[in-house]
Formats: sequence, C-alpha cells, structure tokens
Amino acid sequence: MSILNRKNILLGISGGIAAYKSAFLVRLLVKNGANVQVIMTPNAKDFVTPLTLSTLSKRTVLSDFFNKENQNELWNNHVELALWADYIVIAPATANTLSKMASASADNLLIATYLSAKCPVYFAPAMDLDMHRNKANKLNINKLINFGNIHIPVNSGFLASGLEGEGRMQEPNQIMEFISTNILKEMKLFGKKILITAGPTYEPIDAVRFIGNFSSGKMGFALAETAAKLGAEVFLVTGPTNLTIDSERIKSFYITSADEMFKITNELFLNMDMAILSAAVSDFKPKKMVQKKIKKENNDNLIIDLVSNIDILNHLGKIKKKNQLLIGFALEFENEIENAIKKINKKNLDAIVLNSLRDKGAGFKHDTNKITFINNKKEIIKFGLKSKAEVSVDIFNEIIKLKT
Repeated sequence: MSILNRKNILLGISGGIAAYKSAFLVRLLVKNGANVQVIMTPNAKDFVTPLTLSTLSKRTVLSDFFNKENQNELWNNHVELALWADYIVIAPATANTLSKMASASADNLLIATYLSAKCPVYFAPAMDLDMHRNKANKLNINKLINFGNIHIPVNSGFLASGLEGEGRMQEPNQIMEFISTNILKEMKLFGKKILITAGPTYEPIDAVRFIGNFSSGKMGFALAETAAKLGAEVFLVTGPTNLTIDSERIKSFYITSADEMFKITNELFLNMDMAILSAAVSDFKPKKMVQKKIKKENNDNLIIDLVSNIDILNHLGKIKKKNQLLIGFALEFENEIENAIKKINKKNLDAIVLNSLRDKGAGFKHDTNKITFINNKKEIIKFGLKSKAEVSVDIFNEIIKLKT
C-alpha cells in the first residue's frame, strides 16, 4: 500500500509541452490508490486533452469557474476544491504559472484554488533553459519556497527548443518518489524500525490438534498499519489469523507456535528501534507432540503433560539496549493496574497496554478495544471503548511521548 493510498490529490496542469507527462503522472497516482482531481489552465488544453486526463483520473477535468455552455450548472468552487485536497501538485508549472502563484494573480481556477489551499503544495517547473535561468523566474521560485511550497527541482537534458540544459520537468515516476519520500520524512516515525507481534500461537498436541486461544490479531494488525502510516518500517510477526495486510512498509512473518515466534523476534529485535508485543502467546505447550493423530479409543481420560513456553517479552527485556523501546500487552481480570505495573518492572518494559477481561467490547475477537496505557514512570492513561484502529493511534501517541 502506497503512502498516497486514499489521499486526495489535486493535480494542476499548466500550458507547456511537458503537460503530456501529466497523463502518466495521473496514471501513477491512481495506481497508488490516490483520488485525483485534475485542474487545467486554459492553455494546458493545447498540449493534452481533458478527455485523456478525465479517463485516467475517472473524474471530470476542471478548467473554468463555471460551465459557459450551461449557465444553470453550479460553479466550480475553488475554496471547496482546496479544502478537499490533502496535497496539491502543480506539474508542469510554467514560468507564467509560477509568476501568478508568486504574485497571487488569480485569473484562472487553478491559481484561485492554489491561493485557497491549506494543504502542502508541490510544484514542478518546466520551461526552456534561458527561461529557467532568468532572474525574475528564479526570484518567483524562491518566493514560492519561502511561502512554504515544496519545489521539485528540474532535470537537465534535451529541451523542446533543441537546447540542452536545465529546465526539463522531472519524470512522473521521479515526481512520485519525490512526493512520497517528502511525505514520509515529515512523519513522526520516519526512519524507525518497529517490530510488532500479533495474533495467537498454536501449540501442537498431535498431527491435527493444538492448544490455542481466541486472539484474532486485529489489534496487532491495526498497530502495524498505524506505524506504517506514521512512516515506520514495520516487521510484523503474526500467528495464525484470517487477516491480510497490504503495505510496502510492512514486512510480514507468518508463524504458528510460540517457539517460532520467539526465534524470529529474537533475530529481529536488536536491529529495531522499538518492539510492541501484542500477540497472545500461549503460556504452555505439550511436553511432547504426537506425530500422528491420537485415537479416541482407549483415551477417555487422556492426560497431556504441559511445559511453559519461553516468555518472549521477558527475554527481550533482558537483552534490550538503552536506545530501544519495549512495549508489552497485559490481559488481566483482577488487580489489573497492580499486576500490569509489576510486569513493567519485572520485564524491563517502557510501557504496557492493559486490557481488562471485565470490559465489554474489549480484548479478543472484537473490532473494538478499551485500554489503559501505563508507562515506566507509572503514569496511567485510561481510554474509552474505541475501534482498534483508533486505539492503535492512541497507543502510538503515547509511545511517541516516551521519546520526547
């Protein structure tokens, strides 16, 4: 899943030969899950047709404030368009458009929308060599940067005039990479590696039976998705679930037993900035696994000898480095706060997320959860019943505070 998935992108196209590249840019944005609304300047239509862009974006291309052929239609409200956009990208941005942006000359729909924007604005200049070098044009670019707009620098190469040098708009894939990287760098967990465990573990009794629990993995998967949205590189170690996750920033490891989960988490942990162990790891496993199916006959009083699984959280707490954060989960029924704080101390945790079995709509199977976040300073923060996606945001908000 791209960082631009489900984002609203307003793509402004001005009148230059590089406008033909905008069709490829629209296609890339849509392919990466973005909702794309194209606004063209009137001159841009001389270089690429609105039909092409509307077909690729699956939205009517806008150019004028109102439909001159149908006076009864509502006008295209530049304020609403600006508020709709999560990001505005102006590519190509000609010298004329740059000048209008810098001087607030709102004589077309694109500039009026730009001037109404509250979201980040990216602009990718495209023009001939000498135009790009012109001092007035350079002044306009610097003005826009000083205004807080984000400049996508030009490439060097052969230009439409036959000259060679600076002025070529970056290629669509380069623009996509520039924007995605820039967005990630602004995120709170950019550059961080986070290990997350999720789901249950199944401890085999024989070839067909196991000891397990009712964990769905939903909380761990929600944490992984939120971490990725915050810019982190996520390593998700998950037990058996029916859940799937699609993000280019999440690497998944699928395990069955507690021993398998321990092996992978132990290998990964020391290279992580943070680990959040939300998996419901089985406390016990059969001392011996029977390689074939145990027959019911003559086993009415079957006794299975159990032994303890390794305590993964406790082990990681022992090998944790000073610059690492380790967050645990606790499911309690009695003396919840007291027991959770004991686990923080015993297992060398930076914080613990407490669930109570007495809270309706919390814990296993549910799409909701109700948590208490306790940090190693013994600060207790209680939250109401929320969706697990919302809970994951609350958890990361508290974790981020631990580093500040």
